[in-house]
Amino acid sequence: MSSAESWSDPDRLCRYRDRVQCERQRLRDAFADPERHQGRVLADLLQFNSGTEYGKKHGFRRVRTLADFRKAVPVQTYADLEPWIERTAAGERGVLTADHPEVFFTSSGSTGAHKKIPVTPRFMHTTFFPFYYAAWAPLIEHFPDVLGRPDAVLNLKHDPLTAPPTTASGHPHVGASQVDFGAKFGEPLSAEPGTGAPWGSLPVPVAPDAHLEKMYLRLRLAVQSDVRCVIGINPAMVAALPYQLNLWWPRIVKEIRDGTLGGLPHTAPDPERARRLEELAERYGTVRPAHIWPRMRAVFCWTTGLASLYLPRLREEFGASVTVLPAPVAASEGPVGVALDRHPSAGSLVVTASVYEFADADADLCAGSETLAPHELEPDRDYHVVFSHVGGLYRYAVGDVVRVVDHADGVPRLEYTGRSTRSDHAGERLRDAQVIRALTAALGAGGLEVRNAACRVAPPPPYLSARPAAQQGAPAYEFALAPHTPWSQDEAGRFPERLDRALRRESADYDRARTAGRLAEPSLTLLDADAFVRDWQDRVGDGVRPTQVKDRLFRQDPDQWARLTGGAGTDRVLGTDEGTD
Repeated sequence: MSSAESWSDPDRLCRYRDRVQCERQRLRDAFADPERHQGRVLADLLQFNSGTEYGKKHGFRRVRTLADFRKAVPVQTYADLEPWIERTAAGERGVLTADHPEVFFTSSGSTGAHKKIPVTPRFMHTTFFPFYYAAWAPLIEHFPDVLGRPDAVLNLKHDPLTAPPTTASGHPHVGASQVDFGAKFGEPLSAEPGTGAPWGSLPVPVAPDAHLEKMYLRLRLAVQSDVRCVIGINPAMVAALPYQLNLWWPRIVKEIRDGTLGGLPHTAPDPERARRLEELAERYGTVRPAHIWPRMRAVFCWTTGLASLYLPRLREEFGASVTVLPAPVAASEGPVGVALDRHPSAGSLVVTASVYEFADADADLCAGSETLAPHELEPDRDYHVVFSHVGGLYRYAVGDVVRVVDHADGVPRLEYTGRSTRSDHAGERLRDAQVIRALTAALGAGGLEVRNAACRVAPPPPYLSARPAAQQGAPAYEFALAPHTPWSQDEAGRFPERLDRALRRESADYDRARTAGRLAEPSLTLLDADAFVRDWQDRVGDGVRPTQVKDRLFRQDPDQWARLTGGAGTDRVLGTDEGTD
């Protein structure tokens, strides 16, 4: 049975809905006693993997409590586990886990290097699938029509491969969206919404790394369907869609008129549909998703981090009544939180999936860091995430920072705030979350909106006569912003000072660096509205998978900064510390 036939089968849809609702209810039931479930997860991973080389070295058989586990295993990163993982990827058995990985998920990480995340059958069935099914509950509960037809969902991240790259042992090394979970792990219901659409498996030949062409072909096909929902997970992919629609519009209309796909014969020519699409372009000038798909209901993607700056306006591109549902707080390595209702940003801790520990995000995380259990977390605080699960990641610092929004049903609800990496050139130790909150405050104070933002620490300019003597030669943060609508000279001129004040409030370390003169006031570079989506498009064109081209706040690499800001339409506005001659 094909994916399209499966999603058209009423019995399959009924079983899928039941599974999704059942997994959500099981998770909610676990909230009645989260500490007991955390203990069960720890006992299971210790017992199951005690006979592995890693388990023997760290005395898993002697561990009884979380306190024992903390003493036996240090907090560790991918780099610490990489030698063990590489041995597993080369084919050794019993290294990290009792069952052997069927797949290795790829993840770009903050360094850009491709990780190999081992994915075992036991991990998938005890950790991944329960959370994975529950994540779709708000979508299908409140927007049941998105499952009414296979082509009602445009799933931007679905990218199956016929010949995936492999590890040395021959196991697939791919993104999670490129794995057939039904074939690999015996889960026939696990296909995501949208995977049975006509564009789920492209009907024309295309190179595996021709990511832009694949995105074009899917969009070309979707324009002829009544799409009700867009799934992106990575919000940068969703933000790129309106840009791509206009970039490729002439080609799309021509191919619909001619009945071709990628220049090859595909279906009967449809001049009437082409004529209606041309009328839309003539009427509106800029064609938006809402014009093409007027019955759009929902968008499913991450809603926090840099996306929080642009999603309110981006949502309007898809329709005034469209709901944006938050994707899970999760990484390739494992889940953390999942939204069980329509909360706009936060997900409940998946207490049945992993053993979770947290550490104050303002402190550096190291092997011996003191950690907190979930019940010790405080609202409105940022924390590093550390988790352990049966798939072979033990006290693993995933590199993400989450913020506790509140406690609901007995567990913390968390939202992703950014990576744990810092920008630290003069002792300011800034994290993504601090800068994004400062940007939000500074923009709100002036009633301003942006389509995206980035920053770097720039060397001082040659003209410093108006800067206080104590700050001569101090570097400063330069912010590149793409305004939603043009800013006036007064608005741009006042913004750096507002942002500086907001950064001082968010970060005591930044405030000290500014007070001591180690940093000057930030400056502002205004870009044209499409600068960030063009940059995203260029990186995908260079061969990076779209799911891995994510919003990046700190961009210290000079070439990357020049690529983002070097085009026409930029204007640098100096902070008040930086007077001109």
